[in-house]
Amino acid sequence: MIYIDSSAALSQLMFESRSPPEALWKQPLVSSRLLEYEVWNRIHAYGLTATHGDDTRALLALVNFVELIKPALVRALRPFPVSVRTLDALHLATMDFLRSQGEAVELASYDSRLVAAAHALGMPAAAL
Repeated sequence: MIYIDSSAALSQLMFESRSPPEALWKQPLVSSRLLEYEVWNRIHAYGLTATHGDDTRALLALVNFVELIKPALVRALRPFPVSVRTLDALHLATMDFLRSQGEAVELASYDSRLVAAAHALGMPAAAL
């Protein structure tokens, strides 16, 4: 399964020069519920709600969301092999939780710090 973060989702929505391949959107996608808030926050901040609202809803509908459940939150409180930002810690903890449930998780992200932290935890990056 592919764990998608906001950098990959937003690059698709904002038609950036780099965006995930179309094949990515046909795979099982998962993310923390945080993704929904991060994406909508940026869409609203850039004043794109009217022009990108439908596309945002459609993209988010492709994602299976994992709620911020206690095991993931507890994991986020423990140290990581590298220094991470708060929201990254919550995403990494969610990925770690999924992995503990027997799921094979690859990270789809353009955030080099998040990719490096996931790699330090033994989680591969998806091909973007």
